Parts: sequence; C-alpha cells; structure tokens
Amino acid sequence: MFPNSVFPKSNRPVAVGVNGMVSSAHPLASQAGLKMLMDGGNAIDGAIATAATLNVVEPYMSGLGGIGVALIYVNKDDKVKALNFSGRTAKAAYSDQFTEESKGSGIKSALIPGNAAGWLTMHKEYGSLDIEQIFKPAINYAQNGFPITSLNSKIMNSATQKLSEFPSASLIRRHDNKLPEPGSKHFFPELAESLRALTRGGMESFYQGEMAEKIVNGNKDLGGIFTLQDFAEYEAEWQSPISINYKGYEIYTTKPNSSGFQILQTLKTIAGFSEPMVFQHPETLHLMAESIKLAATDRIAYGGDPEHTDIPVSGLISESYAVHQRARISPDRASGVSGEHYAREVADGALQPGNPKDYDGGMTTHFSVADRDGNVVSVTQTLGAGFGCGAAVGDTGIFLNNMCYWFDLDENSPNRIGPSKRVDFVVAPTQTFRGRDFFLSMGTPGGWGILQTTPQFLTNVLDYDMNVQEAIEAPRMRCPEGAKLHMEERFPPHVRQALEIKGHDVVVLEPWSMSVGGAQGIAINMESGVYQGGADPRRDGVAIGI
Repeated sequence: MFPNSVFPKSNRPVAVGVNGMVSSAHPLASQAGLKMLMDGGNAIDGAIATAATLNVVEPYMSGLGGIGVALIYVNKDDKVKALNFSGRTAKAAYSDQFTEESKGSGIKSALIPGNAAGWLTMHKEYGSLDIEQIFKPAINYAQNGFPITSLNSKIMNSATQKLSEFPSASLIRRHDNKLPEPGSKHFFPELAESLRALTRGGMESFYQGEMAEKIVNGNKDLGGIFTLQDFAEYEAEWQSPISINYKGYEIYTTKPNSSGFQILQTLKTIAGFSEPMVFQHPETLHLMAESIKLAATDRIAYGGDPEHTDIPVSGLISESYAVHQRARISPDRASGVSGEHYAREVADGALQPGNPKDYDGGMTTHFSVADRDGNVVSVTQTLGAGFGCGAAVGDTGIFLNNMCYWFDLDENSPNRIGPSKRVDFVVAPTQTFRGRDFFLSMGTPGGWGILQTTPQFLTNVLDYDMNVQEAIEAPRMRCPEGAKLHMEERFPPHVRQALEIKGHDVVVLEPWSMSVGGAQGIAINMESGVYQGGADPRRDGVAIGI
C-alpha cells in the first residue's frame, strides 16, 4: 500500500466575508463586482459588473462578442435557474460554407454573440441598480486605462500572428506601436463607447439598432455571413438546470447544449465505488480517470443542440446507468479514448459509448458572486480561443468569438454545424446544495478539460473537506486521448509511477498549468453564515469578501 498523500495548505488564505463575496479571474473585475455589493446592489448586479470588467481587463477570454451560461440561485424563491446565452450560428451557416480551418478560425467561425443578451436579461429579471452604474467600472478601465499583468502581456503577445490578419490588431498595440508589457497601461476607447451605447440603448441597440448594424456590416466586410435578421431574432433563454444527488449533496449544472451532464455522469460513477476516496491515492486517481473517460466518450456520442438531436440526459446521469458504467472499469488497467471530440474513426481498443437510453426513466472565464441576502450567481463565458476569431468588427472594439470550432463537419456527428444551431460546448458552472441550503459554487475555464477538472475540485471539497481555496489549488489531471494522463508535477512521483503500472501514459505538466483550468469558487459555512471565496493562482484570479 502507498502512504496517503497529504496536500499542504493553500499558498494563499481563503477569502472570507459576511455580506457578500466575489471570485473572478482578475482582481479589478472582482473589485468591480464587490463595489456593486457595497453600493447596495445584489449578486446579479455584481455579476454583470464583473462580466463587463472582464471584457476590458481580459479581452482575450470573454466579452460582448462572446457567449456563456449562468446559474442563478434566488434565495427568496428557493430555486436555481439557468440562463442560456450561448449564441447561435447564422442562418447561412450550412456545412458547405466551412472547412475545418474556417470553422476554427477567421471571421466565419463566429456565432451570434450571446453575452450582451445574457447580461441584460439577468438585469431585467433580477437587477436592482441602474445599468449605467453597473457598467461604470468597465467603462472607466476601457476609457482611462488598466494595468497590464504578466499574464495579460503573455497572452496578448502570443496572439499577435492571429490578430495581424485583421485591421483590429491595432487595438492591442500601444500608442507607440509596441505590444503591452507588464506594468504598462492599456486603453480600449472603442470598447468604452460600445459599453456606453449598451447602457443607453440596451438589448434593442445591440441586436436591432446601431450596434447590430456596426457588427453585421463589419463582419460582412471581412467575409462573414452574419445578417441583421440573425441578430434581431437572437435572445437568451431561461432554462431548468439538471442535477444529481452526490453523497447527500444536490449538484446542479446547465443542461444541453452545455455538456455539464459529463460532470454529473462522472460524479455519479465515482460515487458508487466501495473503496473510500483517499486524496491523491493512486487507486482513487485511477477510478477518477476511468470514470472521466467513460463520461467523455458518451458526451462525444450524444452531445449537441437538443433542438436537433436526441440527448438522453436522464439516462446518462441515472443511478442505474452509473452501476452499468462502473462495472466497465478495470481496477488494474487503464483504458484508452479516441480523443476529446468527435471522430468518425475510433482508435482500436478505445472505449465505445454506452447506451444510456436503456436507463433513461484554451479561453474561457468563470466567476461567482454572492450577496448578503444569500443570492448566488455563477457564470462561465467565453470567446472560444484567445481573442476568439481574431477580429474586432467595425469600430466597436468588440472581438467576436470563434465558437463554430466546437461544431463538427461530419454528417454522422450529433453536433454537426448547420443554420441557427447552438453548439455542444463545455461551459458548465455548478452550484451545490446540502438539503435546501446553498453550500458551494464552483466552475472553471479550460476547454474540454472543464468537464474533467470540475469533478476533481468538487470532490476535494465534498469528499476531503478542503476549504474552497485548498480545493482549487490542489493538483489536477486530465485525460486527452489514448491512455495519456496529463498530471501537474505536484502529484508525488510514487503516485505517478503507480498509475503508469496500471497502463496510464503519464505526461508531467508544469506545477501550475493553465491546461487544467483556472477555477473560481464560493462556499458558505452553514452554521455561521460566513462566505469563503477561492481563486486560482494558475491565472490572475482573486476572491474578495465583505
């Protein structure tokens, strides 16, 4: 037997607060959200301020040209609601319009942006402060400048070739034509004006008015296929989330076209193993990896737009299917997977999808906001790749996403690209309840890895009793293809060796790798009512409480 590994305490203390908490991927965005709470606003106001500010200080991750989803817990209603603002393809997005290259990059790769609809729909339903007040911090940083972090500089500099294909590359260069350096100040005056226009004209301006015209015309000028009708018909959609019971906790996430069901399926599978979960023990990590592979294989087989394909969600996350999947896992040998997305030819020996119908009955950012009244908002939003498609259209300063990348061209895929479709995508925030009481909000960016790393930091809290900061900092792993197992270097050598004996092809990552996400989270001590916040040191994340 191997000794139980004990992960040291986190490098930074968990954030605390009694009247609210904000956790996001950038300190200025967290401060913007917190200011709304301190000015008497609620969690929804704080979340929108955080989102708008992230558009400025992390322009490569998310923004008005992107998409997302949200989980919103309104305490007085005692209910979790989901808001889907994940965009749609243009009506002209027939498969013959695309190649693998144009689907993944360039102007045709953009979906109709959904974030503006998401932010304003949340505000209309639950916001308490004026929208002008909420957007004020973001507009200030865009107009008057914000400081460049080392991560800002690294990502902006790495994207220069991609951005150089479009005139909007000039937005990222300084007034002296140099690329942003750590400690310098950067400005987005065009984006500031777009944010002002949104506060003045609201949803109508962005999807039917002057802003829509600028975006559509700018898209067309670069060879895109957007129309004013595409924009005029777009709206965010309120939905019911999906959930499972995990060892007495009720865990909620977003329904398809989000692939959050993979998270729930993974947790459902590991919940039934008879051996106790031991942190960083090779046996525990092996069972986690194999459960992830089975769930990922099913996600590839069934994920897509539920308006166009049958997704057996209730079967995938059912107890009976979990029993079936659990029995497929060898305790002594790693299995192989064909990859993280659809492929017509499945590698020899790779896992095949199960039949859940028989049991039916990267660049992204995540943030969470909680207020003094117990309301909690959990949002994950994205541009897709860094700076999305690479183009900011018109004179808006708005970089469009490249989320068509996540579609397939193969006619056999349930996630094949087509007109007015929503993409099967990996963005999936979570909220966890103990009984009827809110307990935990967690989520992460990280591409397909979102669906693999989220179960890991959830179990760190729910199984190992870590606080939210410790759970986020703990080493994480990822299963990309075949029997490969990517593991951060902080996993002990004897653990990695034991997994190699079981057939895992271990690839050692840097100690703190962005490839396994950048998680943010908020928990509450149910006895004291004190909030705890955690933010990932793998990025620029900061949690702040009041």
